[in-house]
Amino acid sequence: MSAHPARRVTSKDVAERAGVSRTTVSLVLNRVPNTNISRETMDRVIQAADELGYVPNAAAQALVNRNSGTIGLVLTRRNHTLATDAFFFQLVEGLLEVLRQHGLRLLVDMIEDESNHSYLRLARSHQVDGILLSGPRYDDAALAALSQRKFPLVLNGTVADDQFNTVDVDNIASAHLAVEHLIRLGHQRIGCITNAPLTFTAASDRLAGYRRALEAAGLTYDERLVGQGAFDPQSGYEQMNRLLDQPERPTAVFVASDVVAFGALAALANRGLRVPQDMALVGFDDVPMAAYSIPQLTTVHLPTLGLAQAAAERLVDLLQGRNEAPRQILLETHLVIRQSCGANQDEGKFGS
Repeated sequence: MSAHPARRVTSKDVAERAGVSRTTVSLVLNRVPNTNISRETMDRVIQAADELGYVPNAAAQALVNRNSGTIGLVLTRRNHTLATDAFFFQLVEGLLEVLRQHGLRLLVDMIEDESNHSYLRLARSHQVDGILLSGPRYDDAALAALSQRKFPLVLNGTVADDQFNTVDVDNIASAHLAVEHLIRLGHQRIGCITNAPLTFTAASDRLAGYRRALEAAGLTYDERLVGQGAFDPQSGYEQMNRLLDQPERPTAVFVASDVVAFGALAALANRGLRVPQDMALVGFDDVPMAAYSIPQLTTVHLPTLGLAQAAAERLVDLLQGRNEAPRQILLETHLVIRQSCGANQDEGKFGS
Protein backbone atom coordinates (compact mmCIF):
# COMPACT_ATOMS: atom_id res chain seq x y z
CA MET A 1 0.00 0.00 0.00
CA SER A 2 1.60 3.27 -1.14
CA ALA A 3 1.88 6.17 1.27
CA HIS A 4 -0.02 9.34 0.44
CA PRO A 5 2.16 12.43 0.01
CA ALA A 6 2.03 14.85 2.92
CA ARG A 7 -0.55 17.62 2.47
CA ARG A 8 0.92 21.06 1.89
CA VAL A 9 0.52 23.39 4.85
CA THR A 10 -1.53 26.43 3.84
CA SER A 11 -2.06 29.90 5.22
CA LYS A 12 -5.48 28.70 6.40
CA ASP A 13 -3.74 26.17 8.68
CA VAL A 14 -1.54 28.92 10.09
CA ALA A 15 -4.58 31.17 10.65
CA GLU A 16 -6.42 28.44 12.54
CA ARG A 17 -3.39 27.65 14.71
CA ALA A 18 -2.82 31.34 15.52
CA GLY A 19 -6.53 32.16 15.94
CA VAL A 20 -6.49 34.94 13.34
CA SER A 21 -7.81 35.52 9.82
CA ARG A 22 -5.96 34.45 6.67
CA THR A 23 -5.68 38.13 5.79
CA THR A 24 -3.78 38.76 9.02
CA VAL A 25 -1.47 35.84 8.24
CA SER A 26 -0.78 37.28 4.80
CA LEU A 27 -0.10 40.76 6.16
CA VAL A 28 2.28 39.49 8.84
CA LEU A 29 4.25 36.99 6.76
CA ASN A 30 4.56 39.38 3.83
CA ARG A 31 5.74 42.11 6.22
CA VAL A 32 3.21 44.64 4.98
CA PRO A 33 3.92 47.94 6.81
CA ASN A 34 1.41 50.13 8.72
CA THR A 35 -1.14 47.38 9.40
CA ASN A 36 -1.77 48.21 13.10
CA ILE A 37 -1.36 44.52 13.97
CA SER A 38 -0.11 44.13 17.54
CA ARG A 39 3.33 42.73 18.30
CA GLU A 40 1.68 39.90 20.24
CA THR A 41 -0.46 38.88 17.25
CA MET A 42 2.52 39.05 14.90
CA ASP A 43 4.56 36.82 17.20
CA ARG A 44 1.67 34.34 17.42
CA VAL A 45 1.40 34.12 13.62
CA ILE A 46 5.15 33.68 13.15
CA GLN A 47 5.27 30.98 15.85
CA ALA A 48 2.34 29.13 14.27
CA ALA A 49 4.01 29.25 10.85
CA ASP A 50 7.26 27.92 12.32
CA GLU A 51 5.52 25.10 14.21
CA LEU A 52 3.62 23.98 11.11
CA GLY A 53 6.59 24.37 8.79
CA TYR A 54 4.64 26.74 6.54
CA VAL A 55 6.47 27.77 3.35
CA PRO A 56 4.77 30.63 1.44
CA ASN A 57 4.02 30.01 -2.21
CA ALA A 58 6.63 32.00 -4.14
CA ALA A 59 4.30 32.96 -6.98
CA ALA A 60 1.57 34.13 -4.62
CA GLN A 61 4.09 36.03 -2.54
CA ALA A 62 5.36 37.81 -5.63
CA LEU A 63 1.82 38.89 -6.48
CA VAL A 64 1.34 40.34 -3.01
CA ASN A 65 4.70 42.06 -2.75
CA ARG A 66 5.26 42.79 -6.43
CA ASN A 67 8.69 41.27 -5.72
CA SER A 68 10.24 38.26 -7.41
CA GLY A 69 13.13 37.68 -5.00
CA THR A 70 15.39 37.56 -8.07
CA ILE A 71 18.24 39.71 -9.36
CA GLY A 72 18.99 39.81 -13.08
CA LEU A 73 22.58 39.63 -14.36
CA VAL A 74 22.63 40.92 -17.94
CA LEU A 75 25.75 40.47 -20.06
CA THR A 76 26.22 42.40 -23.29
CA ARG A 77 28.03 39.75 -25.30
CA ARG A 78 27.46 36.71 -27.49
CA ASN A 79 26.57 33.34 -25.99
CA HIS A 80 29.58 31.54 -27.47
CA THR A 81 32.02 33.72 -25.54
CA LEU A 82 30.92 32.29 -22.17
CA ALA A 83 32.76 29.02 -22.77
CA THR A 84 36.10 30.83 -22.48
CA ASP A 85 35.08 33.71 -20.22
CA ALA A 86 36.64 33.16 -16.79
CA PHE A 87 35.45 36.63 -15.76
CA PHE A 88 31.80 35.52 -16.01
CA PHE A 89 32.20 32.61 -13.60
CA GLN A 90 34.05 34.75 -11.06
CA LEU A 91 31.35 37.40 -11.40
CA VAL A 92 28.57 34.88 -10.73
CA GLU A 93 30.47 33.45 -7.74
CA GLY A 94 30.81 36.88 -6.14
CA LEU A 95 27.18 37.81 -6.79
CA LEU A 96 25.80 34.58 -5.35
CA GLU A 97 27.91 34.92 -2.21
CA VAL A 98 26.08 38.15 -1.34
CA LEU A 99 22.63 37.43 -2.78
CA ARG A 100 22.25 34.14 -0.91
CA GLN A 101 22.76 35.97 2.38
CA HIS A 102 19.64 37.98 1.56
CA GLY A 103 17.56 35.10 0.23
CA LEU A 104 17.80 36.34 -3.37
CA ARG A 105 18.19 34.29 -6.55
CA LEU A 106 20.11 35.09 -9.72
CA LEU A 107 18.78 35.09 -13.27
CA VAL A 108 21.27 35.39 -16.16
CA ASP A 109 20.38 36.96 -19.50
CA MET A 110 22.52 37.90 -22.49
CA ILE A 111 22.22 40.58 -25.13
CA GLU A 112 23.70 39.53 -28.46
CA ASP A 113 22.00 42.12 -30.66
CA GLU A 114 22.78 45.75 -29.81
CA SER A 115 19.14 46.67 -30.50
CA ASN A 116 17.82 43.96 -28.16
CA HIS A 117 17.32 45.58 -24.77
CA SER A 118 15.93 42.48 -23.09
CA TYR A 119 16.68 43.86 -19.63
CA LEU A 120 13.94 46.46 -20.19
CA ARG A 121 11.45 43.64 -20.65
CA LEU A 122 12.81 41.96 -17.53
CA ALA A 123 12.17 45.12 -15.53
CA ARG A 124 8.69 45.73 -16.94
CA SER A 125 7.59 42.12 -16.43
CA HIS A 126 8.57 42.11 -12.73
CA GLN A 127 10.63 38.95 -13.29
CA VAL A 128 13.50 40.58 -11.41
CA ASP A 129 13.66 43.15 -8.61
CA GLY A 130 16.95 44.66 -9.74
CA ILE A 131 19.50 44.37 -12.54
CA LEU A 132 23.28 44.25 -12.72
CA LEU A 133 24.32 45.15 -16.27
CA SER A 134 27.84 43.91 -17.04
CA GLY A 135 29.70 45.64 -19.86
CA PRO A 136 27.72 48.83 -20.59
CA ARG A 137 28.06 50.49 -24.00
CA TYR A 138 28.26 54.16 -24.86
CA ASP A 139 25.46 53.75 -27.41
CA ASP A 140 22.93 52.09 -25.06
CA ALA A 141 19.96 54.50 -25.05
CA ALA A 142 17.82 52.04 -23.08
CA LEU A 143 19.76 52.75 -19.89
CA ALA A 144 18.01 56.12 -19.63
CA ALA A 145 14.63 54.41 -19.75
CA LEU A 146 15.50 52.27 -16.73
CA SER A 147 16.81 55.30 -14.88
CA GLN A 148 13.57 57.18 -15.48
CA ARG A 149 11.60 54.24 -14.07
CA LYS A 150 13.72 54.43 -10.87
CA PHE A 151 14.37 50.73 -11.33
CA PRO A 152 17.16 49.32 -9.12
CA LEU A 153 20.11 49.15 -11.49
CA VAL A 154 23.87 48.81 -10.99
CA LEU A 155 26.37 48.90 -13.83
CA ASN A 156 29.48 46.76 -13.78
CA GLY A 157 31.37 49.35 -15.79
CA THR A 158 31.60 53.10 -16.19
CA VAL A 159 29.48 55.54 -18.20
CA ALA A 160 29.79 59.29 -18.58
CA ASP A 161 26.46 59.98 -16.86
CA ASP A 162 26.72 60.09 -13.05
CA GLN A 163 23.00 59.37 -12.59
CA PHE A 164 23.82 55.63 -12.52
CA ASN A 165 25.16 53.43 -9.76
CA THR A 166 28.40 51.96 -11.07
CA VAL A 167 31.07 49.56 -9.78
CA ASP A 168 34.30 49.46 -11.74
CA VAL A 169 38.05 50.00 -11.80
CA ASP A 170 39.89 52.91 -13.37
CA ASN A 171 40.42 51.26 -16.75
CA ILE A 172 42.33 54.22 -18.16
CA ALA A 173 44.86 54.32 -15.31
CA SER A 174 45.16 50.52 -15.24
CA ALA A 175 45.91 50.26 -18.96
CA HIS A 176 48.35 53.16 -18.62
CA LEU A 177 50.14 51.16 -15.91
CA ALA A 178 50.48 48.09 -18.15
CA VAL A 179 51.83 50.02 -21.14
CA GLU A 180 54.13 52.14 -18.97
CA HIS A 181 55.68 48.90 -17.74
CA LEU A 182 56.48 47.85 -21.31
CA ILE A 183 57.96 51.28 -21.99
CA ARG A 184 60.17 51.00 -18.91
CA LEU A 185 61.44 47.69 -20.26
CA GLY A 186 62.70 49.58 -23.31
CA HIS A 187 59.92 49.00 -25.85
CA GLN A 188 59.02 51.88 -28.15
CA ARG A 189 56.88 50.19 -30.78
CA ILE A 190 53.99 48.80 -28.76
CA GLY A 191 50.79 47.38 -30.21
CA CYS A 192 47.37 47.11 -28.59
CA ILE A 193 44.54 44.59 -28.96
CA THR A 194 41.38 45.72 -27.19
CA ASN A 195 39.19 43.40 -25.16
CA ALA A 196 36.05 44.26 -27.14
CA PRO A 197 34.65 46.62 -29.79
CA LEU A 198 35.12 50.27 -28.87
CA THR A 199 31.39 50.83 -28.29
CA PHE A 200 32.01 49.13 -24.94
CA THR A 201 33.15 51.61 -22.33
CA ALA A 202 35.85 49.37 -20.86
CA ALA A 203 37.40 48.78 -24.29
CA SER A 204 37.41 52.47 -25.12
CA ASP A 205 38.88 53.40 -21.73
CA ARG A 206 41.64 50.79 -21.91
CA LEU A 207 42.60 52.04 -25.36
CA ALA A 208 42.65 55.59 -23.97
CA GLY A 209 45.05 54.43 -21.22
CA TYR A 210 47.32 52.87 -23.85
CA ARG A 211 47.38 56.13 -25.83
CA ARG A 212 48.09 58.24 -22.73
CA ALA A 213 51.04 56.05 -21.77
CA LEU A 214 52.53 56.45 -25.24
CA GLU A 215 51.98 60.21 -25.21
CA ALA A 216 53.50 60.55 -21.72
CA ALA A 217 56.64 58.81 -23.01
CA GLY A 218 56.78 60.92 -26.16
CA LEU A 219 55.93 57.94 -28.39
CA THR A 220 53.77 58.29 -31.49
CA TYR A 221 50.34 56.64 -31.56
CA ASP A 222 49.97 54.51 -34.69
CA GLU A 223 46.47 53.25 -35.41
CA ARG A 224 47.94 50.46 -37.57
CA LEU A 225 49.21 48.90 -34.34
CA VAL A 226 45.73 48.75 -32.80
CA GLY A 227 43.27 45.88 -33.27
CA GLN A 228 39.82 45.29 -31.80
CA GLY A 229 39.24 42.11 -29.84
CA ALA A 230 35.82 40.57 -29.25
CA PHE A 231 35.91 38.90 -25.79
CA ASP A 232 37.28 35.60 -27.14
CA PRO A 233 40.68 33.98 -27.97
CA GLN A 234 39.85 33.77 -31.67
CA SER A 235 39.77 37.56 -31.95
CA GLY A 236 43.16 37.76 -30.22
CA TYR A 237 44.58 35.18 -32.62
CA GLU A 238 43.32 37.08 -35.66
CA GLN A 239 44.40 40.52 -34.46
CA MET A 240 47.87 39.36 -33.46
CA ASN A 241 48.36 37.83 -36.91
CA ARG A 242 47.34 41.17 -38.42
CA LEU A 243 49.92 42.98 -36.27
CA LEU A 244 52.59 40.47 -37.27
CA ASP A 245 51.84 41.14 -40.93
CA GLN A 246 52.74 44.83 -40.53
CA PRO A 247 55.87 45.90 -42.45
CA GLU A 248 57.36 46.96 -39.13
CA ARG A 249 55.88 44.75 -36.43
CA PRO A 250 55.69 45.83 -32.76
CA THR A 251 58.16 44.48 -30.21
CA ALA A 252 55.51 44.35 -27.48
CA VAL A 253 51.71 44.21 -27.33
CA PHE A 254 49.25 45.24 -24.64
CA VAL A 255 46.20 42.95 -24.86
CA ALA A 256 43.32 44.39 -22.87
CA SER A 257 41.91 40.99 -21.86
CA ASP A 258 43.67 37.82 -20.74
CA VAL A 259 41.21 35.64 -22.65
CA VAL A 260 41.97 37.57 -25.84
CA ALA A 261 45.69 37.39 -24.97
CA PHE A 262 45.56 33.57 -24.94
CA GLY A 263 44.63 33.71 -28.62
CA ALA A 264 47.45 36.18 -29.24
CA LEU A 265 49.91 33.78 -27.58
CA ALA A 266 48.72 30.99 -29.87
CA ALA A 267 49.27 33.17 -32.94
CA LEU A 268 52.81 33.95 -31.84
CA ALA A 269 53.57 30.28 -31.21
CA ASN A 270 52.14 29.37 -34.62
CA ARG A 271 54.54 31.85 -36.24
CA GLY A 272 57.48 30.37 -34.36
CA LEU A 273 57.96 33.51 -32.25
CA ARG A 274 59.05 33.28 -28.63
CA VAL A 275 57.48 35.21 -25.76
CA PRO A 276 59.04 37.35 -24.38
CA GLN A 277 62.27 37.05 -26.40
CA ASP A 278 60.71 37.96 -29.77
CA MET A 279 57.55 39.68 -28.49
CA ALA A 280 56.64 40.90 -25.02
CA LEU A 281 53.01 40.63 -23.93
CA VAL A 282 50.93 42.12 -21.11
CA GLY A 283 47.28 41.23 -20.51
CA PHE A 284 44.44 42.56 -18.40
CA ASP A 285 42.09 40.85 -15.86
CA ASP A 286 44.40 38.30 -14.17
CA VAL A 287 42.03 35.40 -14.76
CA PRO A 288 43.08 32.18 -12.96
CA MET A 289 44.54 30.62 -16.13
CA ALA A 290 46.95 33.56 -16.60
CA ALA A 291 49.29 32.00 -14.03
CA TYR A 292 49.32 28.69 -15.95
CA SER A 293 49.71 29.81 -19.56
CA ILE A 294 53.05 29.23 -21.31
CA PRO A 295 54.69 31.56 -20.63
CA GLN A 296 52.87 32.80 -17.55
CA LEU A 297 51.05 36.01 -18.40
CA THR A 298 51.98 39.37 -16.95
CA THR A 299 48.66 41.14 -16.45
CA VAL A 300 46.66 43.80 -14.64
CA HIS A 301 44.83 42.23 -11.71
CA LEU A 302 41.10 42.93 -11.87
CA PRO A 303 39.37 42.36 -8.47
CA THR A 304 36.50 40.46 -10.07
CA LEU A 305 35.08 38.96 -6.88
CA GLY A 306 35.26 42.33 -5.15
CA LEU A 307 33.51 44.03 -8.06
CA ALA A 308 30.72 41.44 -8.00
CA GLN A 309 30.27 41.65 -4.24
CA ALA A 310 30.24 45.46 -4.24
CA ALA A 311 27.66 45.47 -7.05
CA ALA A 312 25.44 42.95 -5.27
CA GLU A 313 25.64 44.89 -1.99
CA ARG A 314 24.75 48.10 -3.80
CA LEU A 315 21.73 46.41 -5.40
CA VAL A 316 20.58 45.12 -2.02
CA ASP A 317 20.89 48.68 -0.67
CA LEU A 318 18.67 49.93 -3.49
CA LEU A 319 16.11 47.18 -2.93
CA GLN A 320 15.94 48.03 0.75
CA GLY A 321 15.61 51.75 0.05
CA ARG A 322 19.02 52.71 1.44
CA ASN A 323 21.48 55.18 -0.08
CA GLU A 324 19.33 56.05 -3.05
CA ALA A 325 21.69 58.76 -4.34
CA PRO A 326 23.73 57.26 -7.23
CA ARG A 327 27.24 56.18 -6.29
CA GLN A 328 30.28 55.47 -8.46
CA ILE A 329 32.47 52.87 -6.76
CA LEU A 330 36.05 52.31 -7.98
CA LEU A 331 38.20 49.41 -6.79
CA GLU A 332 42.00 49.22 -7.00
CA THR A 333 44.03 47.26 -9.55
CA HIS A 334 47.72 46.35 -9.68
CA LEU A 335 50.17 44.86 -12.13
CA VAL A 336 51.14 41.20 -11.67
CA ILE A 337 54.63 40.60 -13.09
CA ARG A 338 55.11 37.14 -14.59
CA GLN A 339 57.10 35.82 -17.56
CA SER A 340 55.46 37.16 -20.72
CA CYS A 341 56.75 40.73 -20.43
CA GLY A 342 60.43 39.82 -20.10
CA ALA A 343 60.94 41.42 -16.68
CA ASN A 344 62.11 39.70 -13.54
CA GLN A 345 59.24 38.93 -11.22
CA ASP A 346 60.83 41.07 -8.52
CA GLU A 347 60.55 44.09 -10.80
CA GLY A 348 57.49 46.19 -11.41
CA LYS A 349 56.73 46.92 -7.77
CA PHE A 350 55.56 50.36 -8.89
CA GLY A 351 52.30 48.68 -9.95
CA SER A 352 51.49 47.24 -6.54
